[in-house]
Amino acid sequence: MASTTQSMDAGQNGARDKKNVQVNKTVFFGSGAGILGIIIWALIDQEGADRIIGTAVGWVARELGWFYILVVTVVLVFVIWAAVSRVGRVKLGPDHSKPTYSVFSWTAMLFAAGIGIDLMFFSVAEPVFQRALPPVGEGGTLESTRQAVVWTLFHYGLMGWGLYALIGMALAYFSYRYNQPLSLRSALQPIFGDRVKGLLGDTVDIAALLGAIFGLATSLGIGVAQLNVGLDDLFGIPESTWAQAGLIAVAVAVATLSAVLGVDKGVKRLSEANVLIAVGLMLFVLIAGSTTFLMNSLVQNLGDFASRFPGMALDTMAYDYPEEWMASWTLFFWAWWIAWAPFVGLFLARISRGRTIRQFVSGTLIVPFMFIGVWISIFGNSALEIVRRGGAEAKAFETTAIDTPEKGFYALLHEYPAAPLLVVVATFTGLLFYITSADSGALVMAHFSSRIEDNDTDGPKWLRVFWAFATGLLTLAMLMIGGITTLQQATVIMGLPFAVVILLIMLGLFRALQVEAGWIDSRQSALSRALSHRSSGGTALNWRQRAARAVRYPNVNDVRRFTENTVAPALRDVAAELTKTDMNASVGSTEVEAYDMVSYHLDVSFNGKKPFHYQVYPTQHPTPVFGMSPEPSDVFYRLEVFTALGSEGFDVFGFTKEQISSNVLDHYERHIQYLHSVGDAESEPVESEATLDWSGDFELTDVEDPLEEETVREP
Repeated sequence: MASTTQSMDAGQNGARDKKNVQVNKTVFFGSGAGILGIIIWALIDQEGADRIIGTAVGWVARELGWFYILVVTVVLVFVIWAAVSRVGRVKLGPDHSKPTYSVFSWTAMLFAAGIGIDLMFFSVAEPVFQRALPPVGEGGTLESTRQAVVWTLFHYGLMGWGLYALIGMALAYFSYRYNQPLSLRSALQPIFGDRVKGLLGDTVDIAALLGAIFGLATSLGIGVAQLNVGLDDLFGIPESTWAQAGLIAVAVAVATLSAVLGVDKGVKRLSEANVLIAVGLMLFVLIAGSTTFLMNSLVQNLGDFASRFPGMALDTMAYDYPEEWMASWTLFFWAWWIAWAPFVGLFLARISRGRTIRQFVSGTLIVPFMFIGVWISIFGNSALEIVRRGGAEAKAFETTAIDTPEKGFYALLHEYPAAPLLVVVATFTGLLFYITSADSGALVMAHFSSRIEDNDTDGPKWLRVFWAFATGLLTLAMLMIGGITTLQQATVIMGLPFAVVILLIMLGLFRALQVEAGWIDSRQSALSRALSHRSSGGTALNWRQRAARAVRYPNVNDVRRFTENTVAPALRDVAAELTKTDMNASVGSTEVEAYDMVSYHLDVSFNGKKPFHYQVYPTQHPTPVFGMSPEPSDVFYRLEVFTALGSEGFDVFGFTKEQISSNVLDHYERHIQYLHSVGDAESEPVESEATLDWSGDFELTDVEDPLEEETVREP
């Protein structure tokens, strides 16, 4: 389905891999035994396995088709709601965090995350199939021709990317905003609490792995079949099980090497290169073909898709149910997208830290679909144009695209000038996507079958090797017993348990976002009161203080003295007053080794509800060129206020002790307002001890996490 090269730098290297990484034996042995059992069964009893899988998928299609359709539709509605609602402004990370990648690099990696060799496969095969054998009505008519590309856009578009957006948003939200493990179980903590750390969480990971490895095997099966056609075209290597086994062996070997060595430095460059190559191929077909017809078709396809999409989304075809068609197309695609969601979701999370939910969802839904829509329309309508010509050649092309769809794309390329060069480009691009699919699968499955504390760390190398080989063996076994059709059927079955997990993840994220909405309300209310308070002499600076701050750029000695002489006493005074009212207030300190100084913070706990946290932490910045004649290497320091969700964005250097104390209470009142607004319904998404890693957002070196300290209890 998607070709993701995970930005998990396994090559940074062995030391990090060994740190805080343990194999989750329950997940590893549970999923590994199940998968190896299926492989052995399929190889020993090929006919029986094919028959049982076909019977099972028929039952799923008849009895649970409505469930798949409902799940993907509800998920799409949910992620759109998250983007357009007020929680859309919430960042996937601390409030002060900035996006890691530029817009172009980010969108290029979104492109690479969802575009794979199977897009080449289906962009030609499905429009031809849907025109000839539509689910409703007669084939070969004007209506079936018009609807053919729309069905392909429907199956390969927004619905699937909604699933990717949900998993990516949930993983990024809980891992980067609340420093939870980059794991699916983290999203279930608002529902099940600490039970997700045990058997319940292991069951979720097993369901994800079982569904995902079959989704990956389907992509690899499609890829190896299509690459075999390309190699036959280029070098005369005949299509056979042995040739496909050789391709699988080569892909597994390269993917294993990549998974072991790491691919972080190459993911951005490969993604950008893939964009350029794919766009170039698409533009060639557009210009060399019937340009006017293709542009007219593109506009009409998009219009038809927009007008028909709401009805198609919930169309279960209840009154004339085409069971075989549903199992082969809509239900297969929905199960395939569900199975791929953990892979692509993890990748999307890793590249999206610092973006808002609104930016993330908009980019994830719009950017890939724009390309997919143009690609499918151009290649699909180019194929339909050949079929509509009539005659023996058109009939032969139609038969090829339907009966042996892996040949359809290459058959289309041979209709254009410079066909040999086009075949080379298409085969190279497909091979790249094919290998990176296997590579990303090994990395992600190793991640999900390990216990990892550091979200930037990968699973053990030997575990990545195991999953790479297991995926290759499963792909080969499924191809031997029934080819691509059997892989599709197995995906429909294995995606079912993870569909239930998808719903639970959505519920957990919804509860967490409800808490965020309460925090937003309390923040706005407290801010209004704080502004009124400042206007009557609260924490507002006088004009002399403002003038001094405008022309002075403190050095490290300045902020060190100010921290010890003003900040620390102010926090201790506030803590002492709160303690007198029986509040559990304490002042703690953090060693900031990079600056040889101490950062102080005040914490108040509330019996299991979200604790109050106020910290003054030094950040380093280059001195502005309009400053007091700085040298090029000069830097200055700010003392920024941090809450549990990140930097508040303002500097307290130059405040008086009373002004800092008043500012602490402004934030404390805001937190109390938040607790009142959520009341007993609050569902804390993280443990009270969870902290955020802020240091990296300021491009500092060797700075410890500002919340990893030993708390000093005030007397």
